[in-house]
Order: sequence, then C-alpha cells, then structure tokens
Amino acid sequence: MSGVNPFVIVGGGLAAGTAVEALRERGYDGRLLVIGDERERPYIRPPLSKGYLLGKEDRESIYVHPENWYADHDVDLLLGTTVRTVDPRAALVELEGGRRIAYARLLLATGSTPRRLPVPGADLENVLYLRRVGDSDRLKAAFTEGARIVVIGGGWIGLETAAAARLAGSEVTVLEHSELPLHKVLGREAAQVFAGLHTEHGVRLHPHAEVERITASDGRADGVLLADGTHLPADAVVVGVGITPNVRLAQEAGLEVRDGIVADEHLRTSAPDIYAAGDVANAYHPRYGRHLRVEHWANALHQPRTAAASMLGEHAVYDRLPYFYTDQYNLGMEYTGHTEPGGNDRVLFRGPTDNRQFIAFWMSGNRVVAGMSVNVWDVIDPIRALIESGAELDDAALTDPAVPLGSLLP
Repeated sequence: MSGVNPFVIVGGGLAAGTAVEALRERGYDGRLLVIGDERERPYIRPPLSKGYLLGKEDRESIYVHPENWYADHDVDLLLGTTVRTVDPRAALVELEGGRRIAYARLLLATGSTPRRLPVPGADLENVLYLRRVGDSDRLKAAFTEGARIVVIGGGWIGLETAAAARLAGSEVTVLEHSELPLHKVLGREAAQVFAGLHTEHGVRLHPHAEVERITASDGRADGVLLADGTHLPADAVVVGVGITPNVRLAQEAGLEVRDGIVADEHLRTSAPDIYAAGDVANAYHPRYGRHLRVEHWANALHQPRTAAASMLGEHAVYDRLPYFYTDQYNLGMEYTGHTEPGGNDRVLFRGPTDNRQFIAFWMSGNRVVAGMSVNVWDVIDPIRALIESGAELDDAALTDPAVPLGSLLP
C-alpha cells in the first residue's frame, strides 16, 4: 500500500485526527497528508462550548494528539491551507495558490459552518458564532460579570453557551423560535426539564421569538429587535441556529451531494477512491435503512475508523447508533439512538423529572428507538443494547427503577 501518492485527508477536526490514527493502527505505512484551513492541528470541538469555554480545560486538552504525535507517526500536516478544487478523474487536489497534489485515496472530513442569521446586523463585530477555538476565546472574553448576553437559538449550542455565560455572572436571555428550547429534538416533557434548569439559574427564556434585526451603535451590536417591537439591550449576541455541511468541494467535483456528501455504509462517496466522514457525511445507515447525517462528536470519532478500513480495501460498515452528550450547570446528559418528529409514539420516564435524575425512553410501539439519561450514570450501554436488540418491552418494567436495565435484554 505504500505507493507514491499519499492518502490525503481534507479537514482539521476530530475526524481528520482519528482517521490518520486509524490508518496507522491498521498497518498503513504509506504517506499521509492532512490539509486543514485552520492554523491549529486537529482538535475536538465539544469542549469549545463546554469545559474549555468554562475555563475548566486548558487549550492543550482540546487537541486530538500531542504536537509531536504527527511527526512520530510520519503524518504531514498542511495547516492554514485551503483546498480550492478536487479533481476525481485525475485524482488530484488543488490548493489555493495553485499547488496540485495527487492522492491514492481521499477522505473529505470538511465539517460544517454555523448558519448565519439572515437579518440586518448579523455580521456586526460582537455578534458571535461558535465553531472554532478562536470563537470560543471570543465568547469567553464576552462572558463577564454583569454583561448582557442575548443568545439567539435554544438548541444545544445555545443552551451550553447560555449556561457558560450565566456561570460567568452575565445576564442572559435565550430567544427560541418555538415554545420551548429543544422542543423539536426532545418533545415537550423532556424539553421542560432543560427550560426549568435554565430558568432556575436566572436565564430569561423568550419563546416564539422572531428576530427582526440586530441593532447597533458605533459599529457594534447593542441589542436585538424582535418582530413584536421588543428591544433587548445586549453587550454581545450569540447566534446558534444550526450548521451547514461544507459540501462546496464535493459539489464542484461532481460528487453526489444531498444534505451533506452522500456516502454508502462503507463511507465511500459516489466518486472512486473518495470517502467522507464526520458532520459532512450523509451516510447510508443499515439499521435505519436510509441515509443519515449526524452532527455530533461521536460520528467524528467513530466514522473515520470505518472510512480508514474501507480506504485500505477492508470490509467495514458504519452502523453505530448516534450518540451525544451535554453538560449544563449541574446537569449531565447522554443520549443515544435516533428518532424524528413522528418517529415515536410516546416517551417513557424512569424516575421523576422534577429532580433532574431520570432516564427517558422514546418508544415506537413496544420498542425503544432512543434513550436519554440525565444525571444517571453508567446506563448508556444497556440503553444502547436495548435499542439494538429491537426487543418488545413492557412499559412497567422500563419505567421501574428497581428493574435493572440489563435484565430486560432478550
């Protein structure tokens, strides 16, 4: 396998760092090149809205590998470099500046970009988005005692940044498009847990908010004007309204693109010798019988291992259940599985939600399709096993804290 042309990975996040590690672990001894448009070596993004933003983790802790790991494993890093085009027929990538690099295999791990708010004022200096380590540094600088912070978007990023701002002593308002933060993701009862948590910590939740524009004075944002005429003063505005997969390279190269780069269960794209992993990959998931693009850390951690095996000609299938976690104030949560609006008919709870120590099960008929643990630890593996088993389960047993989850497995 150690031919002249390298295996090239485009992207500088967790997926890229994991991919080169997996290739070396699987015995690939050829040239490896990571091309990233940031000047940082590959790093992990969840701490940017969690431990690093809170000041609990130092900068070194965010990196996938220590600095010397890449030289020790003969991996070349081309950082602060943008790939301009990919030519699948010639098996080349062309860099900004014109340099062309031939590849033997190419992995696109180009990630995603925060969606911009389509209103006047969204690009003012102190309107902050979170994707890169520098963004997290800017948030940290803005979150000071008494600062007025308006967060637009009540999803995971919005709530995690709201929690960090409150813990720093800022005054925080969260603007949510629907009735409750996370309502669309979790359903009413579980979403109320997070709404109550933030309200208890002094966050003002503003439901059904329609942002008209971000107001300014002296070139800086000074507030948010809502469609109903409400004006919320702000020293900084945080926008967390979703992300867009970075598909430009794939699209211009003629690869199949549909809500991400379309890949099969082996993470092969529609072009020979080109693979995709992480946020950008809309990969076929055998368990669900459909393509699925998952925007969470676990995909960037595990998908590249399947991609690496496929790049080496081995038979590997990516069929892991989606997984994500959050830490907000004194609440820790883990979630696994997948359901969409209409994909389940009820949610069952094991333990009372009011003290925020419970397990929730999203049910389709008598089968668990997704599960969440809140401040209950070491249960995500049995929850995952219950989902994977497809077993018909009894509501009473599922909701009884005295019944060990493992005992429900067939």
